[in-house]
Amino acid sequence: MHPIQNPSVNIALTASGKKKNTSKVRVGIVGGKEAAPNSRPYMASLQLQSRHFCGGVLVREDFVLTAAHCRLRRAFKVVLGAVSLSAQEAGKQEFNVTRSIPHPDYDGHENDIMLLKVRTLSLKMANLTRAVQLITLGRLRRSSQCSTAGWGDIGDNNTLPDKLQEVGVNLLTLRECRRRWGDVPITRSMICATGDRAAQGFCSGDSGGPLVCNGTSVGVVSFSGRQCGNPRTPDVYMRTSSFRRWIRNVLRSN
Repeated sequence: MHPIQNPSVNIALTASGKKKNTSKVRVGIVGGKEAAPNSRPYMASLQLQSRHFCGGVLVREDFVLTAAHCRLRRAFKVVLGAVSLSAQEAGKQEFNVTRSIPHPDYDGHENDIMLLKVRTLSLKMANLTRAVQLITLGRLRRSSQCSTAGWGDIGDNNTLPDKLQEVGVNLLTLRECRRRWGDVPITRSMICATGDRAAQGFCSGDSGGPLVCNGTSVGVVSFSGRQCGNPRTPDVYMRTSSFRRWIRNVLRSN
């Protein structure tokens, strides 16, 4: 496995891949465009000392879904309702993470999914507004129109954006994804995608963000190759429908 250093905070995040010649997580949107204000009100920014390091989505007023490799042993916050990370936007809401719940079978590669319980001293849960909304967890369809979004690296060179970026992606079959990745295990609980052209996809800082298809979240950004947006090593997401029972059980018990 190969660790990645997120350029926005001095934190080493866990890498994905079980064998020595596998990928390192390069999980910012490259080759994308700036998202329109309030077009993705479900987006969450995970921040340490006011610096973004991972993405996520709001799935219940008090829970954010993200990647397990985004877990920190230090206290961090979740910011909702943001488009710009630096601007003072009226719709922003900031929460403490009171509990991190990674999937119990996360092994550094598979089951890379986590739920975060959030609250403040005055708010037990998010206030749903035009800028802050929940997203439904859905299933893939053959005709899915998909995209991903985040505040990560936009140039594969530690170039971090201030505003939320998005890019359209095309889904690959598991067979084709396995062929391209070679000896890196690609399981049925994963989804693979590439951009319309080379150098399009997610990159450092987008970990935990969503794969959105037909308005629902169907995947969680997990890992890609050493070069962001390289179609030879497609972007890999955790398939949320594979974890539906676990997600439901966590939410019910909290």
